[in-house]
Amino acid sequence: MSDNRSEECDFSTIDSLAKTLQLGISIPTFVLGLVLNTLALSMFCCFWKKQTKTSIYMINLALADVLLLLSLPLKLYYSVTEAPGLLCAFIESLYFVNMYGSIFIIVCITVDRYICIRHPFEGRANQSPKWAILICCLIWAIVWLCSSPMYAFHKNENLKCFHNMSEQAWSIPLIVSVEIFGFLIPLSAMVFCSVQNIFILLNQKSRGKKHEEDSGSLRVITINLVVFLVCFTPVHLGICLQCLVRQHVIEDCSLKQNISFFIQMSMIFANLNCCLDAIFYYFAVKEFLHRPSRQREMFQALPAAYGRSLVPRPWGTKF
Repeated sequence: MSDNRSEECDFSTIDSLAKTLQLGISIPTFVLGLVLNTLALSMFCCFWKKQTKTSIYMINLALADVLLLLSLPLKLYYSVTEAPGLLCAFIESLYFVNMYGSIFIIVCITVDRYICIRHPFEGRANQSPKWAILICCLIWAIVWLCSSPMYAFHKNENLKCFHNMSEQAWSIPLIVSVEIFGFLIPLSAMVFCSVQNIFILLNQKSRGKKHEEDSGSLRVITINLVVFLVCFTPVHLGICLQCLVRQHVIEDCSLKQNISFFIQMSMIFANLNCCLDAIFYYFAVKEFLHRPSRQREMFQALPAAYGRSLVPRPWGTKF
């Protein structure tokens, strides 16, 4: 998304360094993330006979991560090799659709978790997967629809993808909309729900109602919020700074080079979320599958970690 067409600045050294680092980080991210998310999809779809609201969210999150990872080789190749504008638009929309799809689904999981902790009886009673399916379909429809202007953002017939978009792509109304609806609103919901969840669990601890699982729940909630901030804050800060460059607010050559390098690196950090999501799946499942003697407590504690039990109910067991 950097601008390499500047007549005043030379970006060749910056781009060369960025591409080297991208290859060094993106290849392990691609391999590890694809393996972990494919296993997670198999586990969610096949292991649990009865799907729940949270398992539906996680299937869609893993699917978004897999599709984003599959777009990485195309992104790496066509960011250094010229391609037709239509192909570039498709690759770019595929990449950003799955990134923002992941953001919205992560927020849905966090909000669902908050409802189950704040209102445990109502939360458990409202666990039909139908609402999750409807919400996920709505998310996919919105992000694909919002990606459609991408096909009008390239002026040249042949170009390097993620570079040299038209000025329309960097218009202030569009960037402000992306920042507000694509990041700031989801971030606000994420911070509010996570902080509330942490306060509620800590309050239970102070009252002597803490179970062993609550410590794991606190860790998962805190780490999930930190990972969200680390993965998605830099790329949206970079988009904002690059908009200032394209609007000629920032004119200094050295600063523009630094912004170009920063936004390319920040997209690498955003990609790391694909691996971290999959690791959280296994931590949560491992934590609760290894306590078969406390199934009732599991059902009560797992909403604190993911909003709903992912562990299948034994035949004849009622909670």
